[in-house]
Amino acid sequence: MAYHPEDDKDRNRRLYNPYQDLQVPIQNLYKLPTSPEFLFQEESVAQRRSWGENLTYYTGIGYLGGAIAGAGKGLVEGVKASEPGDTMKLRVNRILNASGHTGRKFGNRAGVIGLLYAGMESGMVAIRDTDDVVNSVVAGLGTGALYKAASGPRSAAVAGAIGGVVVGLAVTGKQLLKRYVPI
Repeated sequence: MAYHPEDDKDRNRRLYNPYQDLQVPIQNLYKLPTSPEFLFQEESVAQRRSWGENLTYYTGIGYLGGAIAGAGKGLVEGVKASEPGDTMKLRVNRILNASGHTGRKFGNRAGVIGLLYAGMESGMVAIRDTDDVVNSVVAGLGTGALYKAASGPRSAAVAGAIGGVVVGLAVTGKQLLKRYVPI
């Protein structure tokens, strides 16, 4: 109900303003800083996420990306699997089941790959005490090799090479974007 001063019961009342006695404009009351605030000065020097943030980020992005891609693939599979005599309810059920199954499968795989990559990259940064392209590429090599290690040494070597090349291309693409695309 809106405030109307002409109501009979509200004639002896006024609106309460908790800021009326403050000598500060209300617009400036909740101005937040634009730069990050750090508790310790050492934190402001590091321009990198911590290992826990890295782990959470790569695992989450991997799972989300894999789940979306898997759901899309499951949608196509569900549409292809529908038969001419199916009711609409049966078609929708088939599509949802295929999307959920494939989305979960792809999401879990991509999340595990993100988890392995984040752990290896953070480990490389801790061992080498520097953050550069070499850490990322070696982490990609190790992730691919470790992910396919159960399939044998040849599969692990191929997957490691693929992982290193993919990460190398991603890092190179990121540097090219930074250099040539004004943001």
